[in-house]
Amino acid sequence: MDPVEALREIAFWLEREQAETYRVRAFRSAAGIVAAMPADEVASRARGGSLRRVKGIGERTYTVIREAVDGGVPAYLGELRERAAAPLAEGGEGIRGQLRGDLHAHSDWSDGGSPLAEMAEAARWLGREYQALTDHSPSLTIAHGLDAERLRRQIDAVAEANASPDVEGFRLLTGIEVDILEDGALDQTPELLGRLDVVVASVHSKLRSESGPMTRRMLAAVEDPHTDVLGHCTGRLLRGGRGPRPESQFDAERVFAACAEAGVAVEINSRPERQDPPDRLIQTALDAGCLFSIDSDAHAPGQLDFLQYGAARAEANGVPAERIVTTWPLEDLLDWTGRRR
Repeated sequence: MDPVEALREIAFWLEREQAETYRVRAFRSAAGIVAAMPADEVASRARGGSLRRVKGIGERTYTVIREAVDGGVPAYLGELRERAAAPLAEGGEGIRGQLRGDLHAHSDWSDGGSPLAEMAEAARWLGREYQALTDHSPSLTIAHGLDAERLRRQIDAVAEANASPDVEGFRLLTGIEVDILEDGALDQTPELLGRLDVVVASVHSKLRSESGPMTRRMLAAVEDPHTDVLGHCTGRLLRGGRGPRPESQFDAERVFAACAEAGVAVEINSRPERQDPPDRLIQTALDAGCLFSIDSDAHAPGQLDFLQYGAARAEANGVPAERIVTTWPLEDLLDWTGRRR
């Protein structure tokens, strides 16, 4: 087995299991080191033992490399594959089997941990037909959000990635998770937003605002013709390094009625620490006639499989598959995102 592929696959499964970051980083770093070396040198140094002395190669990563160059599936990778045979979430199989893509994920262009090519490759490996790259917008400086010039460069990088003959049957979509500013404006130029395949609009600041101002802020964003998806609408966190954090307060009936009228999808955010919106608000959006988008909000390749959590929640709440835009074929999806541009 190719040792670089083995190391990267181990990192993928660890990310999927929500392992500690340092453990994932060890395997991704080792993969980068080995990828930069000629294959015959890797094999000879692994068999001779000198690879152990290379900075960034630890005992466990060395064992994986040695077992891979000897022609077998490394034992640790086999163990992780066996654990991964169990689904992440109970239920949701019906919807999960119909999901074609994901409209919310981050790369190392903002606060993600991997290059866009690795995110695209992981999505393709998972059987996705499309994956949107939605890095943050400039006002979210803590997440290294993309200003106009960097976003233009990313659009070009996505076009270059899609031009590769290796990606037949898969499309990386240009996109952004654009911040909804306090006045409801979107945090990027209309010209650039109009060039993107997908725009996810989310609130990231002043999350404890009173219901009135927050409602007006969200309504303005939903009414903007560039908005396709309303991201993690309550902003809540149930656990994790930043949480817990309570739900933002807003008039859900008014906001979801506006989403239904404008054809904006309400995101079912699949991150386990978010589970946003709560079940009761999924029901409110369902009653309002809203579309939905089941998204991973992945910040690393292994997190792309978090869609399982969103599918389980959608199915448990009775969301029809035909109202989930991420079950739609790519052509229909792009017709929908271009409806108001």
